[in-house]
Amino acid sequence: MCLALPALLVEMRAHDQALVELGGIRKPVSIALVPEAKVGDYVIVHVGHAIGLLDPEEARKTLAMFAEMQALTEGGAA
Repeated sequence: MCLALPALLVEMRAHDQALVELGGIRKPVSIALVPEAKVGDYVIVHVGHAIGLLDPEEARKTLAMFAEMQALTEGGAA
C-alpha cells in the first residue's frame, strides 16, 4: 500500500527542490515531477517527491479528515 499526503508548498529551492509543511512539520521535497508548482500550492507528497498538484479545497477536506481520524484514535486510546 502506498500513502501520499497533501502538503502546502512554502518555499522554492534550487535544483527542483522545495519545502513543504504538513501539520506544523516542514520537510524538503523534490518538485521535479510538478515543475508548475508554486508557493501556496498544495502538492501530493510521496516518499519525498511531490507527485501532483491538489485543489486547495480538496486538500483542506483531506487534512480535516486526517485530523478527525487522529482525534478518534487518540480518544479511543484513553
